[in-house]
Parts: sequence; C-alpha cells; structure tokens
Amino acid sequence: MRLNLPLVLTLLRVAVIPVVLGLFYVSWPHARQIACVLYAAAAITDWLDGYLARRWKQTTRFGAFLDPVADKLLVAVCLVMLLRDAYVQNAPADLLGVLVAIIIGREITISALREWMAELGARTSVAVSWVGKWKTAVQMTAIGMMIWQIPTFGLPWYDLGYWLLFVAAALTIWSMVIYLRAAWPMMRESDV
Repeated sequence: MRLNLPLVLTLLRVAVIPVVLGLFYVSWPHARQIACVLYAAAAITDWLDGYLARRWKQTTRFGAFLDPVADKLLVAVCLVMLLRDAYVQNAPADLLGVLVAIIIGREITISALREWMAELGARTSVAVSWVGKWKTAVQMTAIGMMIWQIPTFGLPWYDLGYWLLFVAAALTIWSMVIYLRAAWPMMRESDV
C-alpha cells in the first residue's frame, strides 16, 4: 500500500484522537482549547481527505475503510469524553446521555446496515445522503463548541454546542430513517 496525502490525513485524524483525549483531561491552562483546535483540524480532514482522494484519483481500499472508522472514532470518543465530564462536573448529564446514545447508536446501526448491504451487493443504496452530510457537519460543530467550553467574545460556546447537539441528534434520526427506508425492501425479502 502506497501512502498518499489523503491517506496520511486520515491516519493523522486517528492519531490525534488520544492527543485530544489527553489534553481534555489535563489541568494545563487552555488545554481544552488546544484539544478543540486539534479536534477541529481533524474534523476538517474528514471532508478534505475524501475530497482530495477523489479529485486526485488517489482512492484506496484501505482509505475507504479507514475514513469512516476515523470519523466514528473521533465522534464517539469525544461524545463519551464530554458525557463523562458532565457527570464529573455535576452538570445535568441525563439528557446529554440520551443524545450521545442516539448518535452512537445510529453510527453502529448504519455501519452494520452498510456492511450487510455490501454483502448483498447493494452498498450503493445506502450511500451517504445530504442529510447525513449535514448531520456530520452539525454534530462536529456542536462537539467542538462543547470541547472549547469557556465563553469567548461573550458567547457561551458550551451551551450553544449543547443545544446544537439536539439538532445533530434530530438529523441523526432523520438520516437513519432515510437509510433504513432505502434498505427496507431488501430486509423484507425472505431467504426461504
């Protein structure tokens, strides 16, 4: 396997996850804000690596596998990290727990659905939709705002991110329904 820039960006996205996690929990001044900047860079590469791979015709099977894994790992780790932090800070975390469960549960469901559809040779019927792309953008933005946490320029970033996560959860459910509806005719077929 040859390394190319899109693949390197994907690998860097995976490599930055433990760094973001570590910075989130250390008590250094501005560690969370540094974690947020690294997270934002990783979130941008989620779009950039795929765009460059297609544009430069440098798509690889490994890259096609690793890209969604990197995205899901980044989101899941950060959501769990934020949920744990809410409980430690004695913040109202019950509703946040529901949002995290919706988002991570959807990711697991759609990953399993795509794998199953690929086995049937119908992977393209559950290709990423525009709702899925909006879900990812809103979700990544909300998580970044919550990681930043401290109010800046008079804006309560954590609170804004928290409420934006509700929008992300709604888009999450909507996109899951779209994928499941696309796959439903094949699910109804009997093997007998």
